[in-house]
Amino acid sequence: MTRHSGRADDELRAVTLEIGANPYAEGSCLAKFGATHVLCTATVEDSLPPWRRGGGKGWVTAEYGMLPRATHTRGQREAARGKQSGRTQEIQRLIGRALRACVDMKKLGERQIILDCDVIQADGGTRTAAITGAWVALKRACDYLREEGVLAVDPIVDQAAAVSCGIVKGAPVLDLDYGEDSGAEADANFVITASGGLIEVQATAEARAFSDEHFAELVRLAKKGAAELAAAQRAAVG
Repeated sequence: MTRHSGRADDELRAVTLEIGANPYAEGSCLAKFGATHVLCTATVEDSLPPWRRGGGKGWVTAEYGMLPRATHTRGQREAARGKQSGRTQEIQRLIGRALRACVDMKKLGERQIILDCDVIQADGGTRTAAITGAWVALKRACDYLREEGVLAVDPIVDQAAAVSCGIVKGAPVLDLDYGEDSGAEADANFVITASGGLIEVQATAEARAFSDEHFAELVRLAKKGAAELAAAQRAAVG
C-alpha cells in the first residue's frame, strides 16, 4: 500500500516541539505532528483538590479542548453549550493518567500542576500530540520549580510519549493523519515510556476484528515511533 502522504508505513509525520510558546506559563510546548498543532501549557498551583490535601503528595491533572476552527468546519465552543463532550472528558483523563505515571507525587509536594492542551489545528492524532507536548511542558515546569529553589529534586521519574497506529487498507501504519484515521479498519493509541514500557493502550476495530499478528505489528510500530518522539522531547528540554 502507498500512503497518500507518501510516508513509509513506519514513518512519523514531521514533528516539532517548540518550548516557551507561552511566555506566561511555568512550562509550555507547541507540539506539531504534521498539520496537527496543539498548544500545551503547565500551570503550577500551591493549592490542591480538597481530597488530596494533607497527605504530603502533589497532583497532576489535565484539560483538553479544541478551538472552533481547528477543523474544516466551525465547532461550537463547549463553554457555549454549557458542558464538555464525552470525547473531551475521555481525552483529558487520558492525558492526566499518562502524565501522572511520570511523576513522583511525594517529590512534587503539596502542589498541583495543571496541563492545558488546546488544539489549534487538527489533522488526526490530537490526543497523542497533546500527551507528547504536555510531557515537555510538565518537564519545563518542574525544571522551573527547581531553578526557583521551590523543589530540591526533580519529581519527573519517567518520560512518556504517545503515538497512533492503525490498519489502513490491510496494512499496519504509524501515526495516522485524519484521512487515514477516518477510513482505518482499526486504530490504536499508545502511551509509551522512553524505555519502551506501556502506560496505556487504546485499540479498536472499526470494520472487522484484527489478528494477533497485526496487533503485534502495531505495538512494534508504536514503540519505534515513541522512541523517536522521546528523542525529540529530550532535545526540546535540553
